[in-house]
Amino acid sequence: MNLQCSFSGEVWYWRGPAPFHFVTVPPAESAAIKAVEKHATYGWGMIPVRATIGNTEFETALWPKDGQYILPLKDKIRKAEQIEVGSAILVAMEVVMTHGSR
Repeated sequence: MNLQCSFSGEVWYWRGPAPFHFVTVPPAESAAIKAVEKHATYGWGMIPVRATIGNTEFETALWPKDGQYILPLKDKIRKAEQIEVGSAILVAMEVVMTHGSR
């Protein structure tokens, strides 16, 4: 069974070598994801997820950062939902299990 969770967070921008917008997964949800990481990761700590923000559903992978995870937001998603840096958003998310616990 896949792990499901919902959370809210503020969108932030990272300039670094690959510029991207993110929302940070809160500590409690990050801990739950970490607990199933070995059944979900496809390497480098990346965790595949299906996420919904507003009316937009998409698939991506969480990135590990500072003991938590961050959800990348492609421009296509941000434009569809009119999301900007600093926007508070609600995310519904499902961690996709790739090994064992299906």
